[in-house]
Amino acid sequence: MNLKLNNNKLTTKYIALIAIFSSLYAILRYVPLGPMIGLQGTFSFSDALAPLMGIILGPFAGGISVIIGTFTAAALGKPLVFLGLDFLPGFINCIAMGFLIKRKWIPVAALYALFIGLFIVSPYSLLLVKVGSLAIPFLWLHIVALIVLLLPLRSKAIDNIKKFNIPKMALSLTVLAFIGTMLQHLTGNLLTQFILGAANTGEIPDFTLLWTGVFYAYPFERTLMVLITIVIGVPLIIAIKKSMLPFETPINEEREKEKKVYA
Repeated sequence: MNLKLNNNKLTTKYIALIAIFSSLYAILRYVPLGPMIGLQGTFSFSDALAPLMGIILGPFAGGISVIIGTFTAAALGKPLVFLGLDFLPGFINCIAMGFLIKRKWIPVAALYALFIGLFIVSPYSLLLVKVGSLAIPFLWLHIVALIVLLLPLRSKAIDNIKKFNIPKMALSLTVLAFIGTMLQHLTGNLLTQFILGAANTGEIPDFTLLWTGVFYAYPFERTLMVLITIVIGVPLIIAIKKSMLPFETPINEEREKEKKVYA
């Protein structure tokens, strides 16, 4: 009987958190960060919230919140850009962070490898960009993020983000948000190609100019998103950890384990 009652309380609290974060995500979708090159749309502050939702809520509750928030914003008038799949970049970012915070990095690495492979084989991709006399891979920063994901630095970041050391938490958020935002960008690139492909009825057009513009813009754009995630995330995570929520969340796992040990 007590177990059933506790489970009902747990479910209620998670539903409440999903409602709160999905509403916040929907609101932030109306705050623009910059234009999407080649598409009639803008990036928004919600893109910087997506990794925090995965870190705080985990992959399931965080992912559901992104989906609900995206379609809530659409119902309120926010135009859809990716043919109804607008939730997907933030969703991928969110669930990747949710898996990482639970130390399940292999699915995230597999997703990275799959998406990089899809980008490489797509006829709409630009694999190399001429910068002076050099040919630089379009995905150079995505490859850096994948390497960071595979390094032990990933585990250290997960350890430190669950503690109250603010400088270490900020550095940890930098590492995790960088991994997440680059995967989100890769997802957006693939969706852009899907839309371009759907609009193409004849010979494959040359999108060199489009991807060259994206190549020069995306490092600055992604750096800005990581910085916003840090500014929002550090006080938000500290507030949630200090609130002593009476159920386990990914960022409070150590505290819950300590309670069980000393109970």
